[in-house]
Amino acid sequence: MSATRRQVLARTGALGAGIAFTGALSELFAGTAAAHSPGHSGYGPLVPDPDGLLDLPKGFRYRVLSREGDELRSGEGPVPSNHDGMAAFPARSSGRPGGVHLVRNHENRADGRVPVPTVEGLTYDPEGKGGCTALTLDSRGHVRDERVAIAGTAVNCAGGPTPWHTWLTCEETEDKAGTNGYTKDHGFIFEVDPADPRRTGAVPLTAMGRFQHEAIAVDPRRGVVYETEDAFERPFGLFYRFLPEKPLGGRGSLRAGGRLQAMRVPGVPDLSSIQETGAGFDGVQWVDVPDPLATGTPIRHQDFGRGGVTHAQKLEGCYWGGSSVYFVSSFARSAEGSAADHYGQIWRYDPERRRLTLVIVFGPDTDVQLPGESPDNICLAPSGGLMVCEDGNGAQHVYGVTRRGEVYAMARGAQNIGTPDEPEWGEFAGVTFSPDGDTMYVNCYTPGTTFAVTGPWRR
Repeated sequence: MSATRRQVLARTGALGAGIAFTGALSELFAGTAAAHSPGHSGYGPLVPDPDGLLDLPKGFRYRVLSREGDELRSGEGPVPSNHDGMAAFPARSSGRPGGVHLVRNHENRADGRVPVPTVEGLTYDPEGKGGCTALTLDSRGHVRDERVAIAGTAVNCAGGPTPWHTWLTCEETEDKAGTNGYTKDHGFIFEVDPADPRRTGAVPLTAMGRFQHEAIAVDPRRGVVYETEDAFERPFGLFYRFLPEKPLGGRGSLRAGGRLQAMRVPGVPDLSSIQETGAGFDGVQWVDVPDPLATGTPIRHQDFGRGGVTHAQKLEGCYWGGSSVYFVSSFARSAEGSAADHYGQIWRYDPERRRLTLVIVFGPDTDVQLPGESPDNICLAPSGGLMVCEDGNGAQHVYGVTRRGEVYAMARGAQNIGTPDEPEWGEFAGVTFSPDGDTMYVNCYTPGTTFAVTGPWRR
């Protein structure tokens, strides 16, 4: 991100005004079971950590599962840097249920600080520094294994889980072979089996497109995969759907190919032009991508015929809830080419009705600290609300958002990567919960640290 939300607010004179939600917040929790959300004060004030790693409310505690630079338990090399997107899956421990598989992205570019070690059979491009690592935890939450899950990829930012318990890791780049020393084209999605990475290997899912991928969500009934594109320059990114030849076919089925399509909202070339929550559009169309591999022209530059396709700046998060897919535009800036300015939008697409609705808009209305600066990764929480990772300047938090729209601080990073006079803290990423909802896992991007947080989540 070239500029933080706080910097944008300062330039527009809205720094004292901040960010607030408008719209039907309850939409975000569609399809989740009702639960008792924390009250107005959340779980209480954050307590400074005497060890200087992670501040949490009273009653909560953390365990460091993994740190950048430490040795992988597999002996394959050091734990890579730039911990990013992550997901948790059920596992068996000593033949008994209760364990957890964690799969974790490493958003390393060509100059990655600690690259993902190359491993035979799991490496796509020996010059790629990114990839994923997988951790196996036993029923007591102790790390039993940590190993490379895929290597030789690049800028592995986000992705998403599949209904068959694999992880789709996304490359947020479109560098081709010969760029930055790469020997192969990049910008693909790769499937990773956290239980046994060798069953998926390092095979790009080329039919799913080559572009600056951010996140995915799978329709668990139809098997359609939705994809967001976080393009940094005009024309901005697109919202895609992939129609697999073998929908819901299980591990490896996406290799069979399918059709990649881009969303067209008639009369709306740029989603930033829509500012009113609740605005809805029927008759959403899907247009076949002419060249999914972008062999000569990036997809968003390609000719989609009369009517074109719909673009949006900073398309990031994507998840499935109820009968719809939700996706996030983190911000839009007219000075950078968007049709209008906003501080964040969340959209809902209902495939049954072919209807797109603007659900939430972030705007300069209240305290800039809540729900934080530059919200990034999100996940549904067992409390019935959301957990939101902060990615910006100053102190970095994981914020909770209740079903009533109340925002509270859940965690604060305490690892100062700056100086005593000019402190700086790494962003949070990859927040996710164990299958039983008793543990929150979250990454600090820099220095790469993976935490397991336990406490009275269902209070």
